[in-house]
Amino acid sequence: MDSLILFKSDISAYVRIYGFMSQIFDYGNTDVEKRSIFFRLLYPLLTYGREREGVDLSALKLTAYTIKSIGDPTLSLGTGDQVKIDPTEEGGSGEVQDKAKIALSELIAKVNDLFEGDLTPGDKLVYVNDVIKGKLMESEKLAEQAANNTKELFANSPDLAKEIMGAVMDALTAHTAMSKQALESEQLRADMKDVLLGAGKLWEGLREKAASAGAGQ
Repeated sequence: MDSLILFKSDISAYVRIYGFMSQIFDYGNTDVEKRSIFFRLLYPLLTYGREREGVDLSALKLTAYTIKSIGDPTLSLGTGDQVKIDPTEEGGSGEVQDKAKIALSELIAKVNDLFEGDLTPGDKLVYVNDVIKGKLMESEKLAEQAANNTKELFANSPDLAKEIMGAVMDALTAHTAMSKQALESEQLRADMKDVLLGAGKLWEGLREKAASAGAGQ
């Protein structure tokens, strides 16, 4: 069992280090890349310890807790004067937009606590909400399970944990490959600039950001 656990740890380290080093060196050896791809696909399939009794909680760690007092409210709907509620007269998008901003703020606050190091909130948000979530949204298996199970049951799906691991490994490979190509090609970087200034609306976005910052001061 110790050898198996060490093997799993070693192939994980191989994939991680290759992903970093391949941005610096051209190995000139396809076997090295083939091993990385093979190990990346093999890793989520290596599950040991099925013969154990009970659930192994040794990896769990308490990171935070919240205590809230809900008091002892007494509700009486039959006392007091009746108040008439005016009906809605107009429809608009203001309320939806506010809810969207609240949800985004909550998401940013939560992902900020996930990672350590010199990372901006934008880095963390894009990685979790765009890259990883985007890859999970491609899974037909997860879509079927989400449609046929409650959120609580879906959260405990072993397939979800495997798909998250796969998404992380796929993101590592994809971003490494694209970053390597961009580092090696001045023309690609120039084309990327054109895309950002065109369909990406980088200039417009930065001007809007600057205007918002100026208005807030």
